[in-house]
Order: sequence, then structure tokens, then C-alpha cells
Amino acid sequence: MVTIKDLAFSYGKKEVLRGVDLELPVGQIHGILGMNGAGKTTLFHLLYQRLVPTAGDCRWQHRALLPEHIAFQETEHYFYPYLKGREYLELLSQSNPDFSIDRWNDIFELPLDQLIDGYSTGMRKKLAFIGVLSLDRPILLLDEPFNGVDVESNEKLLQILLRLRDRGKLIILSSHLIQSLTAIADRVHFLRDGRIQQSYPRESFPYLERELKEWIGGKIQKKLDRLL
Repeated sequence: MVTIKDLAFSYGKKEVLRGVDLELPVGQIHGILGMNGAGKTTLFHLLYQRLVPTAGDCRWQHRALLPEHIAFQETEHYFYPYLKGREYLELLSQSNPDFSIDRWNDIFELPLDQLIDGYSTGMRKKLAFIGVLSLDRPILLLDEPFNGVDVESNEKLLQILLRLRDRGKLIILSSHLIQSLTAIADRVHFLRDGRIQQSYPRESFPYLERELKEWIGGKIQKKLDRLL
């Protein structure tokens, strides 16, 4: 289990996260839902120790959470220039000799012997995802993993993540699109105003969707009345 206690972070005087508390058991998929700028990526960078919190801490199985526990797929993944897809995966999978690059690529059908520089956004996203799998870490941290992929690849990602969950992985993924999370998550945690406002189990997803629609609708109705 990952335990997040009283986590806070500020960029200078701007407070982004304050008092974030979460318990994330293994063998589950947890969605972090929030609007653009809500702090989802900041939270992920704190978990991966790219950033140092101003308060609070994160634990893994009652010990310090370390980057080697996590396979992190960022929203926009950086690839070195003049690197082929196969070379990238060979580098990442060196510590996992049982990982079969070609068998996993049978699912996504990427041109691994071509330079990554020529890949589309969706192809880069899929390559980064295979790279995350090759690390074989107990925690998968996926920041907006469905952005930029087509319908077929989206479904493939869903099926793979469900299999990994059933094999005991802890999967934490973010999105600003509620449908991306309710399609797969066991629980969705709504991040707003720097805090987890509420956590919703799967049976409460219809309530979450209705509540979110009413909250957003209430914000814009008066503005729409003036325009239309």
C-alpha cells in the first residue's frame, strides 16, 4: 500500500497541494481526477521524488517510497534524438531479461527499427508505455496515459492495465476526463483546491459524474445567460 499523509507543496508563494491524504492498496487501479492545473502532475512528481514536499510524506509498505518502486510514464515523455524504438526498450529492459520486446510490440505494432524522431504522438505514447512495463515495478504511475492514442490503442491499454491489476500491481493514473477513469478505476479521487475533496468507489461513479456535471454547470450558467 502507498500511504500519503498531509502532503503539501508550493511553488514559491503559490500553494499547489495542501494536506493531501490517501491510502492506495495494491491490486487496485486508482484514478486521480482534476481539472487542468489542479495539481495532478505535481502530485505525481512528488510521489516519484522529482519534487520535495513542503510538508508530509509518502510511504510504501510502511517504508519510504522510493523511485525504484515506481515505473513512471509522464504526460509528455522525452526521448533522446537519433534513438530507435528498439534501442530505447533495450536500454530500459536491461534489468529485466525476461521481458520480450517483440511479444509486447505484437500488441502495439510499432516500427521499432525506425528513429523515434519520426514517431507520431500516439506512437511515442505507446512506446513509453511499453518502456514502463519493461521495468516491472510494483507501482505504475501514469500521467494522462490515454491522451493522444486512438480508440483501438486506448482499449489495448485498458485491457493490459486490468491484467496487471489482477496480478497485484498498484496502478495510479490521472486524467481530466472522467470517462477515462470510470472505465477502468476501482476508485477515483477528486483533486480540487489542493486537496482530495472526496474518494469514490466504483459503485459511486454515477454520483461522481452527476455531481461534477452540476458543479461545472453551476459555474457557467450565469455566463451563458449573458451570452445566449
